Amino acid sequence: MSPLKQNGKNWTKKWKELDKKIAVTGQISVDDIAGIAAAGYKSIICNRPDGEGGESQPASTALENAAKAAGLQFAYMPVEVGQVSDDKCSAFHQLMQTLPGPVLAFCGSGNRAQALYTRTTSTSAGGTCNTPSTVEPACDWEHAPDAAKTSAAAAASSAGVAAAEAEATAAYCEPVDKRQVETVAACNWDNVFDVVVVGGGSGGLGVTAVEPSEKHYYQPAWTLVGGGAYAIEQTARNTADVMPKGAEWIKAAAAAFAPEKNLVHLTDGRSVGYRQLVVCPGIRLAWEKIEGAQETLGKNGVTSNYVFDLAPYTWSLVQELKSGKALFTQPPMPIKCAGAPQKAMYLSCDYWQRKGVLNNIDVEFDLAGAVLFGIPEFVPPLMQYVHKYNANLAFNSNLVKVDGSKKIATFEVKNEAGEVTRVDKPFDMLHITPPQVAPDFLRNSALANAAGFCEVDPKTLQSTCFSNVFSLGDACSAPNSKTAAAVRKQVVIVAENLLAAKEGHEMRAIYDGYGACPLTVENGKVVLAEFGYGGKLLPTFPLNPVIARKLYWWMKVNLFPWIYWDCLLKGREWLARSTESK
Repeated sequence: MSPLKQNGKNWTKKWKELDKKIAVTGQISVDDIAGIAAAGYKSIICNRPDGEGGESQPASTALENAAKAAGLQFAYMPVEVGQVSDDKCSAFHQLMQTLPGPVLAFCGSGNRAQALYTRTTSTSAGGTCNTPSTVEPACDWEHAPDAAKTSAAAAASSAGVAAAEAEATAAYCEPVDKRQVETVAACNWDNVFDVVVVGGGSGGLGVTAVEPSEKHYYQPAWTLVGGGAYAIEQTARNTADVMPKGAEWIKAAAAAFAPEKNLVHLTDGRSVGYRQLVVCPGIRLAWEKIEGAQETLGKNGVTSNYVFDLAPYTWSLVQELKSGKALFTQPPMPIKCAGAPQKAMYLSCDYWQRKGVLNNIDVEFDLAGAVLFGIPEFVPPLMQYVHKYNANLAFNSNLVKVDGSKKIATFEVKNEAGEVTRVDKPFDMLHITPPQVAPDFLRNSALANAAGFCEVDPKTLQSTCFSNVFSLGDACSAPNSKTAAAVRKQVVIVAENLLAAKEGHEMRAIYDGYGACPLTVENGKVVLAEFGYGGKLLPTFPLNPVIARKLYWWMKVNLFPWIYWDCLLKGREWLARSTESK
């Protein structure tokens, strides 16, 4: 459509004409009304519920007032994403009969408005409202609305799964070109998208989601909260406020993947169809693996910076403890940010030392593994702080039980011969890093490898089983550290390769395994560990990376949160350029 002249400015709005009476489009604004009237439309139907798009979505009353001022009829008929009801279908049909035309109907992307028209046409031809339309098949990729194709364009982790697990997965997965991927007409009326993103964490929003949570959290700052260096309220925002514009937010949880049918099943019974799928539901905290832990969290001196509500409790415990035994734990890999468990210890010890009580506190760090940190170059500077705080390291010691009332923590300890014994340790403060696993709906799907994570090519992040599936973040099998910094790089790789695959082009964006762990060794100094596949050091700055610096602390507290909220989640992270294959 040609640009229209509105108040001396060029105004363009994409809409799709379905017939001479009606056209559909995505979300409109109050400023669009004059252009709609100038284009000859006489009526507007709003099919998007108020508040669905957060503060960026204008209220229907504001749109109605503007429409009436411009001489247009306005009807508010909200429809949630999901199976359309007969009542909604009948109401839409009635509006089409009574409103003066031509009519412009809109919702978040235009999908629901078009689906109502399709079902209305089917009904008038003798079918029922929920009968698949003969005008436009519900899962016909060629007829997916243009407005649904904006998700991919919105965008400009510990050691991973062992090689043996990858080989086991390869034995299960058939090559992509040997799998018959079909599209079924069973998915719901408007739930066919060019791109479906499962997960609304940093990976999901960075690419642009099927996500049930109303809140989005900046988790890397929770360690700072537990150390008294950051406000907890600054780590949370409304999901609606960070959801990319143009994306259709489906407020539901994924229940299962059916990649052979290009479907994602939701817990509320709906199914979402896709041409391409991005899997990034994160990693699950498996508290059930520690007997008694869930019952005592948040009391009896038991806490965890891995939980939003408990990070402030950690800081309270640190301030209150003047003497006694403080235990900090780290479970088997993989976990989110492998450095976070020891960061909690360092910041606590720094506070106790500044207050002059550290000598009265017995500090112990129990690790299920055999090394302090996976990248050897960073172990010596970290050991300097371990000695400075007079902390004891207990390797091959895995927390399996907590008796909060008696303040006893039970560990399975493995000796050099591989023999495992149980050891009870008393505590006054216990900081737990919980075991972590892939979400069950991913683990039990055809996308998963032997460890339960989405099996991908570590360079392209494309599924090794289904060519139209990509994965990133903590849920993918790439052998990189599971950190927000890794996601910052991965969103660019996935976005570029997803678009290339869609157009049938070579995927040239290559992920080098980049991850970063800002190790807060004291309040005011950070060791910035940046590395890639194979432990290769990948420092961003021309400085010795193993030295703790005040500059990196400032970046951790001030710069990195800004990059997260205003760059990564908005798909414009200029520091995350991909590597081109040759």
